[in-house]
Amino acid sequence: MSNKGKITVIVLLSVISCQLARAEGPKEVNYFKTVKYAPRPLPKYAETKGKLPSPIYDEQPLYVEMYWKCWEIAFKNFHEPAPKSGFVSQFIDAAFNQNIFLWDTCFLTMFCNYAHPHVPGICSLDNFYAKQHETGEICREINRKTGIDFGQWQNTEGRDLFSRWFKHGPVKYVGRDAPAVKPKLTHDALNHPIFAWAEAESIRITGDRSRLKHVYVPLVRYYRALRTYIRQGNGLYMTDWASMDNSPRNGYLKGGGTAVDTSSQMVMFGNQLAQFAELLGKKGEAAAFRKEAAQTAAKINKLMWDPDKKFYYDLTVDGKRGPIKTIAGFWTLLAGVAEGRQVEALCAELRDPKTFARPHLVPTLAADQPGYSKNGGYWRGAVWAPTNTMVIRGLERHGRGELAARSP
Repeated sequence: MSNKGKITVIVLLSVISCQLARAEGPKEVNYFKTVKYAPRPLPKYAETKGKLPSPIYDEQPLYVEMYWKCWEIAFKNFHEPAPKSGFVSQFIDAAFNQNIFLWDTCFLTMFCNYAHPHVPGICSLDNFYAKQHETGEICREINRKTGIDFGQWQNTEGRDLFSRWFKHGPVKYVGRDAPAVKPKLTHDALNHPIFAWAEAESIRITGDRSRLKHVYVPLVRYYRALRTYIRQGNGLYMTDWASMDNSPRNGYLKGGGTAVDTSSQMVMFGNQLAQFAELLGKKGEAAAFRKEAAQTAAKINKLMWDPDKKFYYDLTVDGKRGPIKTIAGFWTLLAGVAEGRQVEALCAELRDPKTFARPHLVPTLAADQPGYSKNGGYWRGAVWAPTNTMVIRGLERHGRGELAARSP
């Protein structure tokens, strides 16, 4: 090769390297990887109660009693990091088993926001950020004592993305290549990307923006990891059974189907990162995140909205709409994906006793769907506080406070 040819190749490689660097963003340090926990006493209920918001509701004194009972229970579930766990902050835990969970912890921080800074709340997420892999992945379930990702969700085989509990082959990417770098985790571990929503809620309630400079880097890396591993070729995002363990929707998600909840959450994620980037003076990054969020939202409305059934549905790996109507469709309200007539149609579902306006609001599966259980059945009609929080906040976003406050 001539010197001129060599120079041309070098220039091209330099251009490509710069483009890749811009696409990936700066190689900044994850702050939470550098932190060590300094032991200190956990807050005690009796000593802290006087600092907590104290509601007055003379018409329903039992509600006030329930409120204080919730705080009493919460104080029993504050923890210090176990020795050698690698966790970096005190935290609140759902007390489900020996592990901490992404989904539960994010929603628990929203409750704790109202007692900031007197109790461990949003800092509970620090322990997840501290366990972020070099790929950007964060496991949704981590052992509380050891700080190690739940064993079943580790991709110890070094395979392409797969779901261990679905017990099928690797995810089929349609319209895109499988990622060159194998994921550290299985598909079971990557669901409900709501860290940024929890951080945004913390800012909204407490007004404290001091965390942004620390959480921005791990959040951006997490977002990019999800874009790498669970973004399907149609521009939407995959999930598996782990989003709703035993829901009848799950059969339609196998092998690479895309989910209306996960896709909507990624719209939220992108817009929240844009908000954070603007607050940090990163205007270029903010514009890029907002643009991608808008593109994902447009895809949801084009592919997942059924104009005849007037609802949002998951897509199979072949791009067909799954027929199951679940509470996942209401994430489009919170994410700002639903507009105009779509908002009206979703509100109509919440008023319809044949689907979601049941004696206990809001069931996770519409009552007219196959597999619905009048006794709840976990994700086959049960009512969950987190999903109700999502529905209420989504309605509030669209000025439907009256419907959000409705009781059966």
